[in-house]
Amino acid sequence: MPKDRAGDDDTVAENVGGIDTEVLEQIGQRLRQSHRFSEIVFQPEYAPSSVVAEYDTGYFPAAINRAYLQIRWYETNDFNVHYSEQYTDGDQWECQWDRHLNSHNTRSHFHPPPDATTPGTDADYASDWRDVLSRILEDLDDRIKAFWA
Repeated sequence: MPKDRAGDDDTVAENVGGIDTEVLEQIGQRLRQSHRFSEIVFQPEYAPSSVVAEYDTGYFPAAINRAYLQIRWYETNDFNVHYSEQYTDGDQWECQWDRHLNSHNTRSHFHPPPDATTPGTDADYASDWRDVLSRILEDLDDRIKAFWA
């Protein structure tokens, strides 16, 4: 179960406004159309402001027993998209795409793997959630393909 990651900075919630449940529902519907995922959970009890997409582990080497995306989209068009791979030896590989006001980077930024460190690197993201999600899924598809190259 992923942690409820409101953001590494406690001020995120103050700066981004409420969760955009309409966009989250649309994101969940779009993710359900992909064979990448074995389960899509809208606002689970352990992460009530998120959509969580569990990857089908058949896409990964046996050493990875779980991979997921946890997505938050805010009424201000800010977002957090957290990706995590959980390994059988207890290790994990994580990264996060963010758009929110903060004290560590520009509003749009990326927390790189393997541990989604802060500060991250400044980034540019499209304004439409569909374009942002497509870019992230393409990045993660490249990650998954690299396992088998």
